[in-house]
Amino acid sequence: MTSPAAKADLHFYLQSARDALLWKLEGLSEYDARRPLTPTGTNLLGLVKHVASVELGYLGDIFGRPSGEPLPWIEEGAEPNADMWATADESREQMAGFYHRAWAHADATIDALPLDTVGKVPWWPDHRAGITLHHAVVRVIADTHRHAGHADILRELLDGAVGMSKGNDGVPPGDAAWWENHRSRLERAAREAAGPVASAP
Repeated sequence: MTSPAAKADLHFYLQSARDALLWKLEGLSEYDARRPLTPTGTNLLGLVKHVASVELGYLGDIFGRPSGEPLPWIEEGAEPNADMWATADESREQMAGFYHRAWAHADATIDALPLDTVGKVPWWPDHRAGITLHHAVVRVIADTHRHAGHADILRELLDGAVGMSKGNDGVPPGDAAWWENHRSRLERAAREAAGPVASAP
């Protein structure tokens, strides 16, 4: 496959994950966009902050193309997990804008360099710190799609909205009663498979 064709394929899957992740913020209040919905604090706006930071690292810094974006949440001495949540002063619009700038910078790196260009990941052990741009893009695609999946579940917990994009929810049609019946059926099957203890009321 030619390099332009390979780059086009990689960019398509990267951009689809970016768009899906940002779409999950649409129509939400500031509270719902950032509220923690798992015991480890996973939240929508934090996912956006994290993936934007990842792009700037793997598709910028390691190839000698720093963005100039201040990233205090990942600097040495930052508190653990600081890239996974937004402070009260970091609005949804700011984080979305940050993500747009991050992906523009990443896209410029992908456009400018051959896929076999080798960069060095300073936060990895020396013996495996050298990676190609192709490897870095695939890694970012995998990370972004993983977090887009997290975001899909979080958004469903908030208001029932699901899917990859507008008009592409990826689930069978059904009203609330149908879905409640479906969920109840799955619950019964799970209890039945687990045996008498789980099946008890």
